[in-house]
Amino acid sequence: MTYALAPSHQHACGWNHWLPPREPHPSLTHDQSAEVVIVGAGYTGVAAARAWAMQRPDDRILLLDASTLGEGSPGRNSGFMLEIALANDASADQLARMAQLNEISRTTMAEIRHLVTTHQIDCQLQHSGTLRAACTPEGLASIAAYKTFLQSAGLRHEVLSRQALADRIGTDYYHEGLYSPDCYLVQPAALIRGLADCLPPQVKRYENTRVTRVHREGDQWQVNTDQAQIRAPQVILANNAFSRMLGADHSRLTAIYTYAAVTDVLPESVQAEVMPQAWGLLPAHRLGCTLRSTADGRLMIRSLYSYEKEQDNTAVQHHLQSSFDARYPQLKDYPLTEVWGGTTGLTYNGAPVWGEIQPGLYVSAGCNGGGIVKGTFLGQTLAHKAMGQATPDIHGLFGQASWMPPEPVRKLGFHLIAALERRKANGEA
Repeated sequence: MTYALAPSHQHACGWNHWLPPREPHPSLTHDQSAEVVIVGAGYTGVAAARAWAMQRPDDRILLLDASTLGEGSPGRNSGFMLEIALANDASADQLARMAQLNEISRTTMAEIRHLVTTHQIDCQLQHSGTLRAACTPEGLASIAAYKTFLQSAGLRHEVLSRQALADRIGTDYYHEGLYSPDCYLVQPAALIRGLADCLPPQVKRYENTRVTRVHREGDQWQVNTDQAQIRAPQVILANNAFSRMLGADHSRLTAIYTYAAVTDVLPESVQAEVMPQAWGLLPAHRLGCTLRSTADGRLMIRSLYSYEKEQDNTAVQHHLQSSFDARYPQLKDYPLTEVWGGTTGLTYNGAPVWGEIQPGLYVSAGCNGGGIVKGTFLGQTLAHKAMGQATPDIHGLFGQASWMPPEPVRKLGFHLIAALERRKANGEA
């Protein structure tokens, strides 16, 4: 199967649309050479570029992105900066490993906050904590299992009744929930734009520069774009599932599109009801709805998955509106007004595709929705590995991505599993 080299979106990213316009960096139009080429200017690629520049300030570093900063997949996520050890990973027999992951998460989040503060990145960073909530027997069972894990691990949390949840988020749709304090909400397009803008000057950035091929020529890698060629001894693929056509293992990695929609800015009286303080809610079931408030007074809902390409965004908006109305019937006068899709790299067992895949060719892909914090850590760690430095045991901490069957069996399997999971999710979706 021929996979896409870059994501294709039907609608512009709302997060990016709300920001002040910016002038993109130019496309790469002439041949160059560098010490390292990094493909993908998302959280992983930007972190890898920063780590390389800090260790080797005399190296020439090229950072390429097929889109413009803020408009690509990194700007299209939900803006949760949360612990790497997510609820669906939690297991009482994995406490030591989970403790390591959460320590990594806290350290990485502190590094991101430091960059935000030092460089005055206006990304609406808010320490909100995370809510997890459920409204079905299956969801409540997941909440109970996660509560048991948190208790076993000695992690701070608060059990929330239906009324306590309603007081926080303005709806009594959910029956029970948990609050964990280790989460920040951000404006994701503003964050990725800001992190890229504060990279050291030896990182040369090129936007709207799609990489079409990466291949070996002698002792160098040649990176082909639509308009130019680059020669470098080392290449880092940080473009998630779209690394498959450039050398990553396509048998372990799939591109999934997910969808978000938002209201307009709500009146202050409505904001006081549904967002008395900043909050972000993750579903108890993986196919449930993510919800959050925004710093400028909107509500966002995120749900649905499609395989390898976007669904019709009009149909998506109708589905998300139905889910939103079920939760907020009192907001019928404030419908969802913008919808957009974004991509993530999915692996069957949730582990990343990470490491050196050929001499001098490295990849970090398959974040499985881990996004900002996980991507940042894996990107900077991959740069350290490529520079020959000691790194943590990534496969021991995160596992190794497992094999998936080829097409068309993989696509059929995805749709079958998704259908079964949707039935289980029921009212959570």
